[in-house]
Amino acid sequence: QVQLAESGGGSVQAGDSLTLSCAATGSTVRYTMAWFRQAPGKERIFVGGISWDGNGPNYADSLSGRVEISRDNNKETLVLQMNNLKPEGTAVYYCAGRTDRTPTPRTYDYHCWGQGTQVTVSS
Repeated sequence: QVQLAESGGGSVQAGDSLTLSCAATGSTVRYTMAWFRQAPGKERIFVGGISWDGNGPNYADSLSGRVEISRDNNKETLVLQMNNLKPEGTAVYYCAGRTDRTPTPRTYDYHCWGQGTQVTVSS
């Protein structure tokens, strides 16, 4: 069973950049991986995802151009680079995995989740 653990969250100012990492225990070579975020009182929403064979990444339209997802299959690591952060980016960020090839924006398509890492963006 693959286990995921996010790291890199923290408190930043609007306009700053931040890099989050997701480390996997167990092989995610055949996993499509994705990032989601959940703001207080809101639904968990898709940030972006990348398939096991590098198809994608696909990003949420609202974040395209300000985020970049990459993966290192040798290190079993998924990375989310966020630039020009805005206060509405304050959320818990989760990485998730699914064994199908295509990243999807639906939380129920993913069967493997990390515990999340908090990102707080101050104006």
